[in-house]
Amino acid sequence: MTPDKRLTRTWLVLLALTLGGGFLGESHYGGIVLAVAAALLVAVKSRLVIVHFLELNQAHPRIRRVVGTYFAAMPALMVLTALAGPQIVRWTSLGG
Repeated sequence: MTPDKRLTRTWLVLLALTLGGGFLGESHYGGIVLAVAAALLVAVKSRLVIVHFLELNQAHPRIRRVVGTYFAAMPALMVLTALAGPQIVRWTSLGG
């Protein structure tokens, strides 16, 4: 497959995942189910962007590790916030 076709296919997959995320947001699901689904979408989409558009496979290993860790941590933090949101607010609020 040519690089142009690969990028076009990846872009179409990203577009489909984005539309799927929009439909998911309008669905009747809520709470942890929606947070996990959104986190999975973020993880898949970020991985596709990292591999196909940022060309991180050609970057220095340390940069690859930092970016990979960041994009792995974000979906995990999304789920953590959905699970423990009120507690996090109590820990981080400035007032009583």
